[in-house]
Amino acid sequence: MKIHSQVIFFVSAGLALAARGAGVVDGVKLTTSADRVRVEIGGSLFTEYIFKGATRPYCYPILAGDGTSLVRDFPMKETPGEDIDHKHHRALMFAHSDANKVDFWNEGTSGTKFPKGSTVHAGLVEATSGAVGVVRTRNRWEAPDGKVVATDETTIRFRGGVNGRMIDYEVTIQAPADGPLVMGDNKDGTMAIRVPQWMTLPHKYMKKDIPGFGHIVTARGLRDAAAWGTRADWCDYFAAHNGKTYGIAIFDHPENLRHPTWWMARDYGLFAANPFGQKDFEVAAKHPAGKGDHTIPAGGRLTLRYRFYFHMGDEKTGKVAEGYADYVEGR
Repeated sequence: MKIHSQVIFFVSAGLALAARGAGVVDGVKLTTSADRVRVEIGGSLFTEYIFKGATRPYCYPILAGDGTSLVRDFPMKETPGEDIDHKHHRALMFAHSDANKVDFWNEGTSGTKFPKGSTVHAGLVEATSGAVGVVRTRNRWEAPDGKVVATDETTIRFRGGVNGRMIDYEVTIQAPADGPLVMGDNKDGTMAIRVPQWMTLPHKYMKKDIPGFGHIVTARGLRDAAAWGTRADWCDYFAAHNGKTYGIAIFDHPENLRHPTWWMARDYGLFAANPFGQKDFEVAAKHPAGKGDHTIPAGGRLTLRYRFYFHMGDEKTGKVAEGYADYVEGR
């Protein structure tokens, strides 16, 4: 009994610390069905982790506490006024365009000339409700011929509080036992979200000028177009909408490969952290092909961790820098 009581105490203390660090005020309820896990915070929908029906798992929709959507609807559904480019940009997702010369990011004839693979759900390991909701899943990275290029174990933590909502996304990629896995140097990837149309910057779509009121800023103070391809601890994308300002920050964990990461932050709404695109991002340095390749040895693993922080206001009123400091401290 004594040991059992100690276990309860330490688990409870850990949950209380996590809740305090996130400013959690609402519990997270997870409901599992055949193709997804529904995530509710304080009784209302936050997102769904959808693991069947597409070439990769993804989270959609992503809703602020007031119900405002923080991602583009396409290709899940068509909404009037939205750009419908890049049908592989499925809300919030993890994928890369070159894993042993198989492209898990693009689809069809878009992007690279590599064969297009699929990230296939291999099993739901955990779906736990609480102060922090936890989903743990396994995936197979399959080439078009069915060959398993890699596997992964993904852990996603969901929480909501007075300062906003958060998704912690942790992916451990494992190379096959019979050979290395080369994560190739390419800009298309990796931990990504496609922001809603109203959050985009001015950009071109189908040769037309599209107005936009959004902004991008990095931890190093680079803004808008100047942020693309640069490295920083975090990057924030925000805009005013219906009288309020909403923001999405992505935090790069300090233990990640090549921290601080490069930012694939596009004016049209793609927003991603990519540790594998050195050649493309540092064009002026004239790196040789493959400079940014990363090899995971046979049977080896690589873990990448990120936090999505969905906040109100710009990077200053949303206290993005303070939020990143909390993330570094494990809160």
